[in-house]
Amino acid sequence: MVDLSLARDNLIAKLSLEISDKRVLEAMRRVPREAFVPQDQYYAAYEDRPLSIGFGQTISQPYIVALMVQALELKSGDKVLELGAGSGYEAAILAELAREVVTVERISELVEGARRALEKLGYSNVKVHLAGGELGWSDEAPYGAIIVSAGAPIIPQILLNQLSFGGRLVIPVGSRWQQDLLKVTKRRKGNKVENLGGCYFVPLIGEGVWEE
Repeated sequence: MVDLSLARDNLIAKLSLEISDKRVLEAMRRVPREAFVPQDQYYAAYEDRPLSIGFGQTISQPYIVALMVQALELKSGDKVLELGAGSGYEAAILAELAREVVTVERISELVEGARRALEKLGYSNVKVHLAGGELGWSDEAPYGAIIVSAGAPIIPQILLNQLSFGGRLVIPVGSRWQQDLLKVTKRRKGNKVENLGGCYFVPLIGEGVWEE
């Protein structure tokens, strides 16, 4: 049997060597990752690697989650949009740091699973939606921050349109097999784009990005 509490402490200690935002680290300490992985993978819940959640999808590596969430520079009053809810793990971390989280997922079984997991843990400030034809969730825009847990071939203008001025978009951009993690800060005169390093995510499926 794996001591999950000890494994979590060891993971947070490892992440703290590269992640400077203590609020992000404490949020990750509070969120039980084992609640968002299949039961047969509980033992690996706090290993720093992605895990399969079925349907060809994964729960992201904790370091990448921490890096992306740190880059969002969340404030307690922010409303955040997440693309790629998966099992709901990242949404739970976002909910610890922001006022409201809107997350979308294109696989209906994962939508239901994420809703159950988040509700069981009492995250009342998260809305999980089944993705529609349009990328993102414009009905509740604008957002102070947008995080995309799938790789896109370009920075989608439709997501920038849903971001408020001064807001941050964190998104993997590149090919289907390799991407760079980009942070885009929306400005009235020329957006600021920062490259946070190489990464690999499943493809972002939708209009204007990758097809099935």
